[in-house]
Amino acid sequence: MSERTALTELANFVGRSSLLNEDMAARNRVLAGIAGRLLPRKRSVGDLLGVVLALSARTRRMVQEPVTVDIDVFAPGGARAIKLDLGER
Repeated sequence: MSERTALTELANFVGRSSLLNEDMAARNRVLAGIAGRLLPRKRSVGDLLGVVLALSARTRRMVQEPVTVDIDVFAPGGARAIKLDLGER
């Protein structure tokens, strides 16, 4: 088992970066790949449908009546042990 610390692993990771390559063409390919992942991608019909369904579900939840929870717990002798009321009045 190796005795490496997190900082040592981080230092080794930075040292193996493809951006440290001496070849400028290789460095440009790496940068182009990074930049390509940052650009917005083309959305599909499935993505649009997912957004519409999410917004519709959120709207439906917002217009529903608030939920209230009222819990009564009784001890074996019949006396109230706990009364918990969660909700708006």
